[in-house]
Amino acid sequence: MQPQIKDYIKSLNRDDFDSNKVNLHIHTSFSDGEGDAFEILRQAHEKGYQKIAISDHNTVEAHKLIQDEILIPAVEFDVWCGYVFMHLLAYGIDINHPELTPFYAKNKRETELDIIRIFAKRDIKKLIQAIHNAGGIAVLAHPACCWAISLDRFVNKLISLGLDGLEVYYPYQRHRGIIKFHTAKSVEKIADKYNLIKTGGTDLHGKNLL
Repeated sequence: MQPQIKDYIKSLNRDDFDSNKVNLHIHTSFSDGEGDAFEILRQAHEKGYQKIAISDHNTVEAHKLIQDEILIPAVEFDVWCGYVFMHLLAYGIDINHPELTPFYAKNKRETELDIIRIFAKRDIKKLIQAIHNAGGIAVLAHPACCWAISLDRFVNKLISLGLDGLEVYYPYQRHRGIIKFHTAKSVEKIADKYNLIKTGGTDLHGKNLL
């Protein structure tokens, strides 16, 4: 990751996300989203977004086709950590880094079907290391949805493996049916406690940016 990208992400706050200046969690038709990646980028420019991140499940196909000054290369990996199934966002990566490419989906089904993705066999420690070696940062997506009994202990374990941040600014009220086990407030408290990078996004799966 270029230093200015990491510094930019670290500098973001709630207002940046609430005012629709930044959206770092967007899915397209390259995974389980409905929107065309080019059309979403067009909308982002039209609406005046400063930065967006297309973070498709286990694939960077959109980023192989599109480079743009407001587009941050990203991907959302399906991975287990112990008994907890989780989504790990990687931002600012070199999408072609040889340590990261083995973690990408082998076929389209691994990018769009929950029943397939939940059987992911990625090693969480090696994945985070690969993200770092590819120049990126590793962020736990929608932490309040994690199955962990103690979110604090779970995040602390991930930190020991190299976790950089938490997706703090997230519209749980619009989440697509996944049960929320923890509160959004507790997520932010944990991020503050461990001085983690705070990110956010809408987890868009539709065709239109807000």
